[in-house]
Amino acid sequence: MTHTPADSRTIAERRSAILEELAAAAKAGGRASADVTLVAVSKKQSEARIEDALAAGQRVFGENRVQEAQARWQQRREHYPDLELRLVGPLQTNKAEHAVALFDVIETLDREKLARAILKAMDKTGRSPRLYVQVNTGEEAQKAGIAPKDVPAFVAEMRALMPQGIEGLMCIPPVEEPASLHFALLGKLAKAAGVEKLSMGMSADYALAARLGATSVRVGSALFGEREG
Repeated sequence: MTHTPADSRTIAERRSAILEELAAAAKAGGRASADVTLVAVSKKQSEARIEDALAAGQRVFGENRVQEAQARWQQRREHYPDLELRLVGPLQTNKAEHAVALFDVIETLDREKLARAILKAMDKTGRSPRLYVQVNTGEEAQKAGIAPKDVPAFVAEMRALMPQGIEGLMCIPPVEEPASLHFALLGKLAKAAGVEKLSMGMSADYALAARLGATSVRVGSALFGEREG
């Protein structure tokens, strides 16, 4: 999908087009269209755009910051009980309890200290969000995530520690390298670790990710348009 600031389509129209692309990409990869979940990355989007996405039928949303997500979604949960909220940004240990209380999925687990904070929060809140391990496939110093070589041991450690285990792996490829290399690597790591879900692909490459095995894609600007202001 080619997306430009001049894209005048509505959010509903963009969503429909993205879902069609994901279905075709999944089919090309030998899977069913329902095998790929569209996660609408709603960080810093206006309330009007969020309401438009909800009106279009979107129910799975990704947020980068716990505090921003709390302000946006806590009251909406009463009106949309089928919402699924995913934390797709870094999580500090001192925010673990708030994250566990709000999110259904935490995609950025990357260290034992954070896992223990999440486990403590689960005991306190009675909630058990599904967990993904973030993998730093490009081994970039500025990015969070487990190094590829450490994934098998870390996933095994988390399985022993967390009652619900690990649902999937997540990555954000380096912008200057072909994303396909990193998507393929994440798939190999998941297979080796016995993990089923892959969160990979964003606005520029979600169809490619779906074709290469993504079970969820995180899409912001291609769905909502360029950020306002």
